Amino acid sequence: MSKRRVFDINFPSDPPVASPAPSAPADDAATAGESRRGPMATAISENAEALKARAAAEQNIRAENDRLAHEFVRLKKLGLVVDRIPLDQISTSKLVRDRAISRDPELGELKASIRSIGLSNPIRVEEDSAGGYQLIQGFRRLSAYRALHAETGESEYASIPAGLVAKGESLQGLYRRMVDENLVRRDISFAEMAQLALAYSQDPETGCDRVEEAVAHLYASAGRQKRSYIRHFADLLEMIGPALRFSESIPRALGLDLRKKLAESETQVAALSKALEQGAVVNAEAEVAILRDFLDGAFVPTAAQSAAPLVGAGAKAGVAKTTLRCTVPAGTVRCQARDGRIELAMDRDFSEVDRYRLEAAIKAFFDALSVDEISG
Repeated sequence: MSKRRVFDINFPSDPPVASPAPSAPADDAATAGESRRGPMATAISENAEALKARAAAEQNIRAENDRLAHEFVRLKKLGLVVDRIPLDQISTSKLVRDRAISRDPELGELKASIRSIGLSNPIRVEEDSAGGYQLIQGFRRLSAYRALHAETGESEYASIPAGLVAKGESLQGLYRRMVDENLVRRDISFAEMAQLALAYSQDPETGCDRVEEAVAHLYASAGRQKRSYIRHFADLLEMIGPALRFSESIPRALGLDLRKKLAESETQVAALSKALEQGAVVNAEAEVAILRDFLDGAFVPTAAQSAAPLVGAGAKAGVAKTTLRCTVPAGTVRCQARDGRIELAMDRDFSEVDRYRLEAAIKAFFDALSVDEISG
């Protein structure tokens, strides 16, 4: 009989626990979620995120542009924004210059310096309504560039470095900028400064009618004595300015003495004007010599000049005491009043006015003055 083999089988007391299935990776979960949302929802979500990022970028760009614009305006007001401006786009008509064009002994040196090392200090310009530029500061530098371009034809001198001044500054402020820069130049003459004051007082845009006010405003940085000299030279130019060709060459002492002598009578003014007209004024030295001779008594007026009538009996025709403008329907009238004389000027040909109408107007004018004197 065969033997049986017995095998021992150990059964576990507890049922086996199934091991958890491995978790799906995150990407798989997202993919599963997207698959559940569908392709349209996914596209909308991606587009929204892109629009949000683009809006944030545009906002940052606008903020940076705004900051740069404010910084540009700030630098422009300081004249620190510099560009090269073509010479033919720059005009010098806005401001009357305080430098006589007839002389500039140092222009040659300035041109040589520019050719050697370039322009160290840019000019200043203001944009005008016509798309060009108006010169504010740097007349000599601009003149040097124009001369160099005319002499050489080189494109390097066809444009000039210029600081851009922001629009909006008052005309008075622009004049002050020009004057203050030039006051440091020792060679600028009293006649040139006086001529600028006269032009400033005659410019209706400045709102200044009196030369004294013009001098006080333009040369506020100068000393009291210097302003007094400028006023005296302005008086001199008002009396004989049209007869002078080289007024900028008149020394201070000579100009002050001439002004004093000419204020004595209109006869002196007529005599000196005639001497300058008849004299051989070929240069500044010749003109100054005539002025000195007149002051020293070396010039003897002709009989016709000596017989020239005074403005009024015993009148002492001095310099203008009152200068004003008056707006009437026909235009603007400029008036200068002095001892024994009154001048009215406007853009009109008074020779075309009927004599009797003119006579009646003059009579009414003086009648009105008499009424004011009586009532006063």
